[in-house]
Amino acid sequence: MTEAESFRARTEFVVELSRRLHAYGTTSQRLEAAVGKVAKRLGLTCEIWANPTGIIISFGGGIGPNGGPENTRVLRMPPGDVNLARLCRADAIAEQVLAGELNVAEGSAALRALETEVSSAWARLLTVLCFGLTSASVAVLFGSGWAELVAAGLIGLVIGVLCEAAVSRPRLNESVDALAAFVATFIAFAISEFITPLALDSVVIAAIIVLLPGLTLTNAVSELSTQQLVAGTTRFAGAVAILLKLTFGAVAAMQIGRALGWVMLTSASQPMGDLALWVALAVAACAFAVLFRAELRDYPLVIAAAIGSFLATRMAGAAFGSEAGIFFAGLLISAAANLYARLANRPGAVIRVPGIILLVPGSTGFRSVSFVFERDVFNGLEAAVTVITVLISLVAGLMFGNLLVPPRRNL
Repeated sequence: MTEAESFRARTEFVVELSRRLHAYGTTSQRLEAAVGKVAKRLGLTCEIWANPTGIIISFGGGIGPNGGPENTRVLRMPPGDVNLARLCRADAIAEQVLAGELNVAEGSAALRALETEVSSAWARLLTVLCFGLTSASVAVLFGSGWAELVAAGLIGLVIGVLCEAAVSRPRLNESVDALAAFVATFIAFAISEFITPLALDSVVIAAIIVLLPGLTLTNAVSELSTQQLVAGTTRFAGAVAILLKLTFGAVAAMQIGRALGWVMLTSASQPMGDLALWVALAVAACAFAVLFRAELRDYPLVIAAAIGSFLATRMAGAAFGSEAGIFFAGLLISAAANLYARLANRPGAVIRVPGIILLVPGSTGFRSVSFVFERDVFNGLEAAVTVITVLISLVAGLMFGNLLVPPRRNL
């Protein structure tokens, strides 16, 4: 292979790796740092700029006097979605290339093959089921009763079917957030009117919990805190846009229900007790392992991370306050994820992402926007301040965790 061919093959591998990391939900600062390290190991000088909707990557040739020609690539991409299994496989392929077990052409082909994998009908059915299980579990975590649990679970199943249908339908995908919130609110309102009174707020939020952009908001603030200003601002704006669409759908359904003469009734359901809470927590953790598309062997890690962060938040929160609880949980999860990555030589995201999912302020953000839609500005501002406080506490915990245990290749 000539020097020019070698240069082209190496750059193609780095570009493909960047594309895969972006698609599988890696934040901009982690993506840039990881790709930069891989490029350097391959003998390339590389400048990369990543944001939630694209990547610009420029190569200046090899290190030393025999560098190749300058090459710049611009990649326009949709925002990534968390896929822990494919992220781990992409990382393993990079490790094999760096270790010489695969050449760069074989590594590029292996990375491209990840995108051609098709989900089975069983996997899609399981995803829909986990929408329902997550919604029912979150209803219990909100302190709701049996009526809210059943209603949230059934509506969650409907939302899961809707989201799966939107995957292959671009037009539906553009409006799926607003439509899902509309459907969830309308069904919950109808159940409350004709079957049994419900705590509507809790049921609706639990039903659409998977769609709430709490993780996106957390990643946005994390990017802003590391001076990724364009990426962080873009991601934050995207999260707010999702909140607005969800809120519009929910408010529209409420207005239609009221126009039909339906009356919002207050639920008399009682919380289900501590045993139900722990069962719901375990079920939610298992459902998140499926929704984050983790490998089967990583399920115990994902479940332990979600449950561990919840326990850390409760214990530290009881001792020092809720914000301190979130900070300590974020610190613990970040340090544990980095330690695991170093010991197992695998992405720490396997622990970090499920570990923070129950800490992110998605539901509070939804409430803050919905209050504004209802012209209740005071409560909206109060909820918005709560969102900011939780985000700051969580991101600070993640940053201090990185100081305590440095990350391995930033993944």
